[in-house]
Amino acid sequence: MNLAAINPIAFKLGRIEVRWYGLLIALAIAIGIFVSIKRSKNRRYSEDDVLDFFLYLIPAMIVGARLYYVLFEWQYYAQHPIQIFAMWEGGLAIHGGLLAGIAVSYWYCIKKKIPFLHFADGIIPVVPLGQAIGRWGNFINQEAYGRETDLPWAIEVFDVQKGLIKVHPTFLYESLGNILTFILLLVYEKRYQKKDGELLFLYFISYSFYRFFIEGLRTDSLMLGSFRVAQIISVVLMTIGILGIVVLRRDLPSHSDDL
Repeated sequence: MNLAAINPIAFKLGRIEVRWYGLLIALAIAIGIFVSIKRSKNRRYSEDDVLDFFLYLIPAMIVGARLYYVLFEWQYYAQHPIQIFAMWEGGLAIHGGLLAGIAVSYWYCIKKKIPFLHFADGIIPVVPLGQAIGRWGNFINQEAYGRETDLPWAIEVFDVQKGLIKVHPTFLYESLGNILTFILLLVYEKRYQKKDGELLFLYFISYSFYRFFIEGLRTDSLMLGSFRVAQIISVVLMTIGILGIVVLRRDLPSHSDDL
């Protein structure tokens, strides 16, 4: 597939360009809200709590994802500050959005007096589902792909020096991994979960595991010295996830009791 031939602009409304990237993010948000509302039944919070929460979550995750990306690409954005606001061109780091989302979730639960881990388990399955949809925005924007390969499922992108080249569709690898994580969380919840918080920590483990390896294939990684930032964060989150489940299973009271 020739990725370079895809127009990132879906359509125009006068002078306003509506991009596929934005449409896919909007779709991911809409599905996330719908699924979260469905999952609020028989929980210790209401549909209204979910809707209210997303009013805080959406801007927080977008701003967090953008600031995270800008921070690790500051050498460029210091020279082109106006580009900080050009989010339609890409440049949203999921780890930044995730960290911002967790912070806002914790604050919201304190505000509403909802047990945080209980609330987090209700919401977290929609995160990999939204990621799976959003990664196709990277596909259309011709970003987040991997190094050159001759594998049958390689995609074509335009390289300034080499012209059309075949590369790993790392956006696809992560999208598929996110779908599997979504299924894993639902199956684990139904069959194996014993304590609130296990789904949140299982998400940390699952997503971080495959993201670590996929990141190693990418050519556009955010770097901290000679290390890929996403791999560092993946190791940290995976460690937190494993320790979290161990502690929950060992020390905390039963399922509906919480932090």
